[in-house]
Formats: sequence, structure tokens, C-alpha cells
Amino acid sequence: MTDLFTSFDLSGLPLANRVVMAPMTRSRAPDDVATETIALYYAQRATAGLIVSEGTPISREGQGYLFNPGIFTPEQIAGWRLTTQSVHAVGGRIFAQIWHVGRVSHPSIQANGEAPVSGSSKTAQGATAFGYDEDGKPGFVAASAPRQLTTEEVSRVAEDFAQAAANAVDAGFDGVEIHGANGYLLEQFLNPAVNDRSDHYASDTMENRLRFALEVVDATIARVGRERVAIRLSPFGQLFDMAHYDEIEETYTALVAALGERRIAYVHVMDQSGFGMGDAKGESVSAKIQRLLRVFRGSLPATAIILAGGMTRERADTLIADGTIDLAGFGQPFISNPDLVARLRDELPLTAPDKNTYYGGGAQGFIDYPPYASA
Repeated sequence: MTDLFTSFDLSGLPLANRVVMAPMTRSRAPDDVATETIALYYAQRATAGLIVSEGTPISREGQGYLFNPGIFTPEQIAGWRLTTQSVHAVGGRIFAQIWHVGRVSHPSIQANGEAPVSGSSKTAQGATAFGYDEDGKPGFVAASAPRQLTTEEVSRVAEDFAQAAANAVDAGFDGVEIHGANGYLLEQFLNPAVNDRSDHYASDTMENRLRFALEVVDATIARVGRERVAIRLSPFGQLFDMAHYDEIEETYTALVAALGERRIAYVHVMDQSGFGMGDAKGESVSAKIQRLLRVFRGSLPATAIILAGGMTRERADTLIADGTIDLAGFGQPFISNPDLVARLRDELPLTAPDKNTYYGGGAQGFIDYPPYASA
């Protein structure tokens, strides 16, 4: 029987099991460069079949949070190389999540104090970035009004993603996951409630709405190969002022069909039910996602499906066994359970994480959680 602990062939990359460590921002890179401590953090968790790194900005322009290790300078590439070597040394596999936040940023993070850029001219209401406050201290600050990218600049950003992918491969990553979820740049083009453009990246037609996302995917494939390219999506998500719209299912169905034609490594879907979103009077977000996944399955004959968000062993085994998904993503449980694979397999109790140490700081709450035998 196929379950969470069965091996998997990910576009030619053998995975020891179907447990995926989902990407999680931890803000432990003081100079925006991955450190020895970060390398240890990922190596401790390398029994996962696949690790997806925390979001790594593709450029200074793409950054919305301080202390995140980027992938656009030689120092950053070298920093990540230590992480990938450490993961590979203990038999793990790791993809880099490449990231541009778009409008979810602030001038204090941007070069020369410039405004963030986006596909939209609309401010993300209620959204926060992690930048410098009026006193110059790090903290959460309201996302600033963005400058809408020109038509020519949009193509340049697609190439920035491709260059970041090449940098990631140079750093030793097994592949890249394009961050198309959670209200960041790609979704700012996909969502017609946010996309207020009037050029051929506008939201007036499905072709135009999908154009930027597919240009990013195509540019990245051209640079590193389809088997090293993946994407994360969050249908029905509302993070960072992403309003629901009538054509959500049609939009993501069309996008995933196009991704299936490109035969990329995987599509990683995030169920954001845990963020308290959705219509309490109607069908739950989880139910909508599960229904969409069955549609996606038919469009992805050569592409794996990952589901993350509120994942449990029981849910993972059921969805893997019935063919709805191939791999199951676990996020927060990996923070406090570096040996999560063994704990799930042997039905051992899980350690609860200290949420006060999720972001920033040093070793505490990062690399000091012991495996079960030492707990």
C-alpha cells in the first residue's frame, strides 16, 4: 500500500519518503546570508523526503522581510551552498523557494528607500512587512503603497526569477519552487481584485491574467530545466489583502493545466484554512481545495502534487492512497520536531513549538529542539 513512508521518484530525483518540510520564514540571517546555524537547522530535518527552503528573495527589490537569506549575491550563493552540502551529506533533498513579495514590502527594506513594486498600484490593506520602524528598529511595519511595474519591467522580473534559479542550482539546490502563493507578486497578477493593469498583463482575459506566472515558469525552465522547476499556489487564500473573486477555480484550473503541459516537477498547493479564512456559511476552504486537487490530478500526468496546511499523518495517508496527492507538506511540526518523519512513522508524541521564537533571534527555538529519544 502506498503511504507517507513510501519512496517517490520526483522527476528523476529519488525521495526516501513522501514527507515534505514546507517552507517557513525564520528570519535567522542577520546579513541576509544563510549561516552555519541555518545549515545545521536544515540538516537536522533532512530525513524528510524533500525539504523546501524558507523563501529566498530573488533580488533586493523582491524582499519584504529583514534577515531572510537571499539568492542574488555571491555571498548569498556561498551561504546557501553550505546548507545544501549539509543536507546532501546526510542523504536529504532540498529545493529553494524563490521569492518576490511584490507590494508586501516597505521603503526601509528597499534600495535607496524606494517604493515597493507590484503588478498592481493598489496598497495591500492591513498587510505588514518586517522592516525598520520610524526609530530605525526592526519590526512589523505597514506595507507601503507600491509602484506599478512597467510592461518592460515585468519581463525583467521574470528573468530575475530565472537568474535566481540558476544561482540556486549553483548553490547546490536540487531544484527551485517558485513562490506563487500567499498574496505575493505572482498572485498580485493572478487576482483580478488586485491586478488593475491595462496592458497585456491585465486581468481582463484569462490569457493575460496568467501571462506573468507562465513567463516566470518558462524563463526558469529555460535556465535550469523543467525537472528542477516547481511552483507553490494558494487557491482561496486571502493573506495580504487577496480578496476572493468569482473565477478563482477557473483561474487555477487554467494555470495548472498550462503547468501540466510544461511537465514541471511538482505543484505545491497550500490550504490556508488554518488562517481562519473562508465562508463559514458555505463550503470550507479545505473542501474546495480537495475538490480542485482532483481536477488538477487530471491535468498533471507527469507532475507531482504536494498539499500543505493542517496536515496530519492520517490525512496524508488517505490522500496519497487515493491518488489525490503524491507528497504531503508539514510546516510548523518540523520547527519543534526535527525528527518528525520518525515521530510520524512510529506514532510518537510531538513536541509543541515555542511561537515566541518563530522569527528572529539565535539558536533558541531554532536548532535546540532534541529528537524524541533525547527529549
